Amino acid sequence: MGLRNYLTANPERKEKIKDMLRVVGYDSTHWLRVVMYQRCFEFVRSLGPENLEVLEIGAGPNWQKAFNFKSYSATQYPDFDICSQTLDRQFDLIIADQVLEHVEWPYRAGRNVLAMLRSGAYFVATTPFLIRIHYGPQDCSRWTEVGLSRLLQECGFEADRVTTGSWGNRACVKANLNRWPRYGYGWHRPLVNEPAFPLLVWAFAQKA
Repeated sequence: MGLRNYLTANPERKEKIKDMLRVVGYDSTHWLRVVMYQRCFEFVRSLGPENLEVLEIGAGPNWQKAFNFKSYSATQYPDFDICSQTLDRQFDLIIADQVLEHVEWPYRAGRNVLAMLRSGAYFVATTPFLIRIHYGPQDCSRWTEVGLSRLLQECGFEADRVTTGSWGNRACVKANLNRWPRYGYGWHRPLVNEPAFPLLVWAFAQKA
C-alpha cells in the first residue's frame, strides 16, 4: 500500500505520521506552495501574530495551524460571498489563500476586504498563475505580480503599500499538468525559482 493510500485508510494516524515524516525532511505541502508558504509565513511572523485579529476568506487548515493568533475567524463560500458581503467588524489581517482566482468579481471582493481592514492592517492574497483550471465552484482569473498589484491598487490600496512575490519553475509546471504533487515525495523536487514560469503569485497589501 502506498503512503497516500495508507494515510487515507488510517485518518486517525495521519497527523502523527506526517509529524514523524517532517522530522526526517518529508514535507506533505503541495510542491507549488512550499516557497509561497515560506515567504508568507515569514511575513506574518514579522507582524507578531499573537497580537493579530485575523479573518481568513475561504479558510483552509494551514494558517490557523501555523500561528497562535490573538483571534481567528473564518468564512466559507457560499455561506459568505466576499464579492457581496462584509462582516460587521474590522481586522488586523485578512487572508485569501488560493481564493481570488475563484471569485466572479475580484474588484468587488478586494473592496470588501479593504472595508474590513483597520487602518495599517494587511491583506495577504495568494493566487495561482501557471496552473490548470480547477473549479471551486468556478475558476475565473489569473494574475502576474504586476497584474495582482494593479488589481489591489484599483481596489483602493496605495501602490507603495503593495508588495508582491512569485515562485515557479518548469519542472513544477510540468509536474502539475495532470496531478498535484507534494513536495516530500521522493525528496527530489527542486525549489529553484525561474521567474518566467510562476506557478504561484502573492501580495501583501497594507491599508493606509
